[in-house]
Amino acid sequence: MKIIDLIHSNKKTAFSFEILPPLKGNSIEKLYETIDILREFDPKYINITTHRSEYVYKDLGNGLYRRARLRRRPGTVAVAAAIQNKYNITVVPHILCSGFTREETEYVLLDLQFLGITDLLVLRGDKARHESVFTPEGDGYHHAIELQEQINRFNQGIFVDGSEMKITNTPFSYGVACYPEKHEEAPNMDSDIYWLKKKMEAGAEYAVTQLFYDNRKYFDFVERVREAGITIPVLPGIKPFRKKTQLSLLPKTFKVDIPEPLTQAVENCRDDREVEQVGIEWCVQQCRELMQHGVPSIHFYSVGAVESIRQVARQVY
Repeated sequence: MKIIDLIHSNKKTAFSFEILPPLKGNSIEKLYETIDILREFDPKYINITTHRSEYVYKDLGNGLYRRARLRRRPGTVAVAAAIQNKYNITVVPHILCSGFTREETEYVLLDLQFLGITDLLVLRGDKARHESVFTPEGDGYHHAIELQEQINRFNQGIFVDGSEMKITNTPFSYGVACYPEKHEEAPNMDSDIYWLKKKMEAGAEYAVTQLFYDNRKYFDFVERVREAGITIPVLPGIKPFRKKTQLSLLPKTFKVDIPEPLTQAVENCRDDREVEQVGIEWCVQQCRELMQHGVPSIHFYSVGAVESIRQVARQVY
């Protein structure tokens, strides 16, 4: 059953969350612990992020340095397969433009299809740390919609070189990202919404938002996309606030506003233990309001916030 069907078949607001593959050389057991903690809330699917390679400089010990490519979190396909096999929960690996050539993307699609994993989240991805502006890898893509087009052709049985597949299997279905407070590189919200509509027209079945802390931003965004003719579900992405340092880090990293009442509550905390409790209470109120407005699903960003999410979910699910 596709993600869109899983969401629509649920009588109440569905629960899902996102995880990161382990750092290179680490065990998958930590991810299993996260899933074991959150499984009680009947997740309809689990997203697995994908991470591009980065350039690092290795000291050769003679005053010289050698530039090398390092992928700190490999294994998205393997992690997705392991989770689906162990828990029988639908998995949604991220597929990126960032850091991947067209051929590399095709190999990922082939591997996923062999494994029977046919739900994707299609993203452009972030620019590399050493880049001032986003730059595709080799003949890779500038925009997620171009990646959608390759996936669509793959679904039609056409490889990236134009040759035809001898056998076609279950086609991929996918969602995309959206930004209630505008993507940082978009010149304005109208432009951002224009491209979201193009993604829908290209085959996206739903959109998942960047995290946000002000529900009004989400409600206003959904109203605007509906006015623009975008009909796919817009699923809110949520992450509980946990540390006082996030007051400056989150706006910088994710380009989101922190509402003044939340800011004041966090600043009044004596330590991060109190901040975590404030974040849980704020997130509970966010989720309850979203549910009252009939959102079909809430997607939680779990990294560094698993216990907070468990406490939130116990109050709202």
